[in-house]
Amino acid sequence: MKTQKVSWVVVTLLILLTLVVSACRAGTPTPAPATPVPTVAPPKPTSPPPTEGPVTVDIWFHSGRGGERDALTKIFSGWADPNIQLNLVELPEGDYNQQVQAAAVAGQLPCLLDFDGPFVYNYVWGGYLIPLDDYFTQDELADFLPSIIAQGTYRDGRLYSLGQFDSGLAIWARKSYLEKAGVRIPTVENPWTGEEFNAALEALAALPETEYAIDLKMNYAPSAPSEWLTYGFSPVLQSFGADLIDRQTYESAEGVLNGPEAVAAMKMIQGWFQKGYANARAATDDCFTSGKCALAWVGHWTANDHIQAVGDDLLLLPMPDFGTGPKTGMGSWNWGITSACKYPEATAKVLKFLLEPENIKIMTDANGAIPARISVFEADKRFAPGGLLYTFVAQLKAGWGVPRPITAAYPTITAAFSTAFRNIADGADVQTELDKAVDKIDADLKASNYSSNY
Repeated sequence: MKTQKVSWVVVTLLILLTLVVSACRAGTPTPAPATPVPTVAPPKPTSPPPTEGPVTVDIWFHSGRGGERDALTKIFSGWADPNIQLNLVELPEGDYNQQVQAAAVAGQLPCLLDFDGPFVYNYVWGGYLIPLDDYFTQDELADFLPSIIAQGTYRDGRLYSLGQFDSGLAIWARKSYLEKAGVRIPTVENPWTGEEFNAALEALAALPETEYAIDLKMNYAPSAPSEWLTYGFSPVLQSFGADLIDRQTYESAEGVLNGPEAVAAMKMIQGWFQKGYANARAATDDCFTSGKCALAWVGHWTANDHIQAVGDDLLLLPMPDFGTGPKTGMGSWNWGITSACKYPEATAKVLKFLLEPENIKIMTDANGAIPARISVFEADKRFAPGGLLYTFVAQLKAGWGVPRPITAAYPTITAAFSTAFRNIADGADVQTELDKAVDKIDADLKASNYSSNY
């Protein structure tokens, strides 16, 4: 039985953002959203003296897909601590990071914050998050996937975030279309080469059943910046031998994001749109499920929709090898406790509740993601060898997963690359757009002392 009130608030924070911008313009200029003024991360706050009555923990989370929202609703409905009330605030996903940055400037961050994985480094650098190490035992943390721990660990060696799941990026397919087009079905042991993949697109586009060979989910990114474009397609750069930044020094993107390998990768992708293999201006999300696309380049979150629409004809195929080995995306939305929180102990209880095995299972049953806890993961037959979703696991086990750049500059990197990608998809010159992206990234790296705060 639910014993305390949980209130849901769906907001856009337009009023808050207006007030923040007005206040900033009236006084000392504030930093751009991607590069907050570095502050020394405060020590872990201590809980204030006990007060009469329950405390209220504010929780912000992004507007994910319907299944994820329903799962989160179900999970929170099971919260039953009368001493801790929950105030749940849902924010639009598209500009979520900008809203978090604005709230941080205004001193309005909640206690428990949901955010996309690679942003943790920028938030820690900005002093927005507190370490979680003291709230979890080593036995508890040992049950989490290494990739989840790695994603949440900053350069100081402390853990600042944990998620309910890790992500999977692969290629969904209709088996009957592959067979009709005479296309080999790849495996993790023997993935498509780049040449095979492009030949497959040509053959599948020629089928009378298809309008396009592949759905690249460009409806996720009608404009940029868009995290989908970085998450979904930086693995192509990396498979070509390029990257978003020089990961040896994290001091420049020159020659890495705009070098010959990156240019070749982006010219190939641009060719997919120009040849009619994919729709650069897709407005809907049903090309694959309707049968008008033979393939779908997308992640775990479409699993249930695809299973329902395609049934036994559905396959999950590994990423292609474009020259230096197949690469896939990893990392996903996770949770952290902010430095503005007055009740970190109570908030940690809420976070541990979210990460209980039964609650992780509720979420991953809904979104098809890889459960963050090993005990949940090993009990899920979908991820066992021969299971429909095993490809997600096999790719990570094979070492194909590449984390997005582990740097406080990540917001600038993803904004610059995804903007270049959107323009290239629309026909802009590849070298020019990549050079612009490098200029933006390197200017931010030069202007911001990212190493100032560990």
